[in-house]
Amino acid sequence: MPSTHREFHRAERIGWLRAAVLGANDGTISVASLVVGVAAAGSAPADVLLTGVAGLVAGAMSMAAGEYVSVQSQADTERADLRREKSELETQPERELAELAGIYVQRGLSPALARQVAEQLMANDALQAHARDELGITETLRARPVQAALASAASFVVGALVPLATVLLAPAAQLALVSSASALLTLLVLGGVAARAGRAPVVRGALRVAFWGALAMALTAGIGRLFGTAV
Repeated sequence: MPSTHREFHRAERIGWLRAAVLGANDGTISVASLVVGVAAAGSAPADVLLTGVAGLVAGAMSMAAGEYVSVQSQADTERADLRREKSELETQPERELAELAGIYVQRGLSPALARQVAEQLMANDALQAHARDELGITETLRARPVQAALASAASFVVGALVPLATVLLAPAAQLALVSSASALLTLLVLGGVAARAGRAPVVRGALRVAFWGALAMALTAGIGRLFGTAV
């Protein structure tokens, strides 16, 4: 009896991993920048915490809404393409067979073998064969708007919890400093994880993410000190 063997490739997980890291980065940078800016303005810890919580809720909803709209548009396009393909299979089966065989010829099969493969695949599930090989739509890569929205919101919240935790734990006099330091450390870790997942230089990836986070926090802290009022 032949044994089954499944290989796990980095490409299978890199998409969702990058999306999760991006959401966490966004949550950390956005909420930490708000916290640092308001703390630098001399606001009370309770006001800083309220600002951070508001930023978390608003940011998570924004991420979810944006991801849902984007992926839903992709899903609508996929459904429209599948409807058109189904119609063409019903009205022009021979043309669709030749089209699928042509795809396999371009991939290196001989014309005779390509037609044989196309005939067998279409006999089994014609729409699935055309969706996969002509349209590039597979079950693994299908657009899932609700899943994408929930994942983006969740990753944003996870990243935002770090600066919120510092507001609760750090001394009021050092709130801006501690929040900045903890956020930068988090960004270094997230940047390193994203770089490692993509087989890029870990140190460079970590420093790149931390740089932009530091820049965002520095700008908001400068605005807070300049105006000296709570945002």
